[in-house]
Amino acid sequence: MSLIEVLLIAVGLAMDAFAVSLGIGATPYAHGRRPLFRLSFHFGLFQALMPVLGWAAGSSIAHRISAVDHWIALGLLACVGVRMIRSGLNPDGASHPSDPSRGGLLMVLCVATSIDAFAVGLSLAMLHVNIFYPAVVIGVITSGLSLFGLLVGQRLGQAFGKRMEILGGLILIGIGLRVLITHLVEAGASL
Repeated sequence: MSLIEVLLIAVGLAMDAFAVSLGIGATPYAHGRRPLFRLSFHFGLFQALMPVLGWAAGSSIAHRISAVDHWIALGLLACVGVRMIRSGLNPDGASHPSDPSRGGLLMVLCVATSIDAFAVGLSLAMLHVNIFYPAVVIGVITSGLSLFGLLVGQRLGQAFGKRMEILGGLILIGIGLRVLITHLVEAGASL
């Protein structure tokens, strides 16, 4: 597999994490070096680990997961998206009930944005590609694009305030719907 092919896969997989980062960047929790590092590092780490897990899992586990993975991604992203919208609509100025750069919410976002990478890992195993080089490239690209998304989101959040949180929530829900629709269209095409 050529470097160009790996880079194209990496950028494609990183787009969900980038979009989520834009929305999170508008929140007060994405300000400062530590939250920026935690978010971009974890998005990259999960995006690097999921193809390795898919590659190692083989077709028996992947077939079981592929029947519901799109629903899991939609549920996780919609949950977080609704929370962001409610926070953006709150006139009291209170922000997120929990910090998206820490704990369970961070893990939910990381898993939801990296489920597609599991399927890519499975595909690379079928092509007999050594997974470790692509996994590192995918992780590094995702971390970089996530950091960029967080910084752009901060600027947009400063310019548009709480409306940006609402937009961020809508983006998360939209990503979840895109994952679901893409899966359903692909499943319909294979019938």
